[in-house]
Amino acid sequence: MKWVFASPDWEDRIRNGRSLIPDLPLNQKEARRAVGIYNKLRIPDVAGTPSFGEAGADWFRDIIAAIFGSYEPETGVRHVRENFNLVPKKNSKTTNGAALMMTALLMNRRPRAEFLLTGPTHDVSELAFNQAAGMIECDPDGFLQKRMHVQQHLKVITDRRTKARLKVKTFDASVATGPKPAGVLVDELHQIGKIANADKIIGQLRGGLVSQLEGFLIFITTQSDDPPAGIFRDELMKARAIRDGRATGPMLPVLYEFPDDIIKSGAWRDSANWAMVTPNRDRSVTIPRLIEDFEAATLAGEKEVRRWASQHLNIEIGLALKSDEWAGALHWEKNADPALTLDELLARSEVVIVGIDGGGLDDLLGLSVLGRAREPQIETKSRKWLHWGHAWAHEGVLERRKDIAARLRDFEADGDLTIVKRVGDDVIEVADIVEHVRDSGLLPEKNAIGVDPVGIGAIVDELAERDIDAAPEAGIIVGIPQGWKLNNAIKTAERKLAGGDLIHGGRPLMAWSVGNAKVEPRGNAVTITKQASGTAKIDPLMAALNSVALMSMNPEAAGSVYSSQRGIVFVG
Repeated sequence: MKWVFASPDWEDRIRNGRSLIPDLPLNQKEARRAVGIYNKLRIPDVAGTPSFGEAGADWFRDIIAAIFGSYEPETGVRHVRENFNLVPKKNSKTTNGAALMMTALLMNRRPRAEFLLTGPTHDVSELAFNQAAGMIECDPDGFLQKRMHVQQHLKVITDRRTKARLKVKTFDASVATGPKPAGVLVDELHQIGKIANADKIIGQLRGGLVSQLEGFLIFITTQSDDPPAGIFRDELMKARAIRDGRATGPMLPVLYEFPDDIIKSGAWRDSANWAMVTPNRDRSVTIPRLIEDFEAATLAGEKEVRRWASQHLNIEIGLALKSDEWAGALHWEKNADPALTLDELLARSEVVIVGIDGGGLDDLLGLSVLGRAREPQIETKSRKWLHWGHAWAHEGVLERRKDIAARLRDFEADGDLTIVKRVGDDVIEVADIVEHVRDSGLLPEKNAIGVDPVGIGAIVDELAERDIDAAPEAGIIVGIPQGWKLNNAIKTAERKLAGGDLIHGGRPLMAWSVGNAKVEPRGNAVTITKQASGTAKIDPLMAALNSVALMSMNPEAAGSVYSSQRGIVFVG
């Protein structure tokens, strides 16, 4: 019998408070036994230590039933080999996760089986172990105390009957070493996704489970408080694809997130909708308490609202905001047009400007193509600006900047970033695109290519080889002064975004770059500099601002230009 984990009616299910688990051909005997064990376990950090049968919620009982009810004792095969749970904060994720692993230990038939519960930090792992150990201590009949041996210093619980062990560890390379596990639960995957090489460690855990026919891998996580990245992003996208029926696999997705229409309309801010994504409501969390917290977040500003919503309502953040964020970032997301590719931009534009921000081996090389639309808006008679961006990085950045390596790989997979092995390949590819734009006839006769003059020599030379005149008197390639002198471009971009007159492709790389930008006051001006933004990468945004500086001069297209001298003219 084929097991299908798609739930194409999930929106109807979540709107009406129904289980998010599709109908499955479960072994009801195994499911009932597992739920019975779970129900008898006690919650150790709640007054009166009630059982999960008394204080637990059906949403998690359904998960318990699905995982353990998919096991066939005759063949030893478990059909729900993976389970991805996206649940907001304060819905007893860690406590329920510990209870699930205790249930697995008690359901286990394999002698000396190994079970692993791992979290991103020592504190999360410590909490998970304390919850599991507390369930043993709180057993009123003393059965669990007799059967289980708790080693506090090792964070290990051993079943004296089967010699099976539950280990609780902090997530690092050591979790993938040792005996092959029979079951693994990964808590707070959204934080683990920020750890370097997390994808490789998860891959090793998966590899270790292959030989265990009853093996399982479970993720329990909140949405990330930054744009999703790394292994968290990968697993979330996979879970959504399986849920929607766009992919198949042995993963059972249980995602407490709003339907798209609620997200796009802003109806997620209405507390009347919050019950949809709060499965443990009226137990570990209440809607009135969430309302109080949301009101406090609203007083603190949009940055805190986004953070709060990501954690308590599973709202995915597309652009991270900071206390010193660039004002244009507040309006970035609303101006996205996913259909705006480079070719689409060229087709819709009457004139095009190129912006380039070069970088060293530790930076990105950013390219911006900014067009002015042929057709004016009826209501304002003005023409929208259309933006497309790309970036390049040398593969050495992945080693030097391990904190963002997973995110850069994500951008590569998106098609927004090219990672090159040979220094100079990035320059050639930039010149290829500039040449393509030049050949469209949309570049202006002068002030066509705006660059940060620092570190741009190789690009200028390569463009000259393509007969793109870099002589100062030609005025085609223009050095854009940085620092406070870029203030006009910064303010122009802000106004265009706020007014809906600067449209972009809605690409994750640009959203990340915009979210990284930090502003500093300089007298009556503001600056966005790499120094102010620290180690965060803003090169694609700086390339965009270089193109804005020239588009602000109201250029007219004049076709291709040719010469042989090299150099840069400066403006400002």
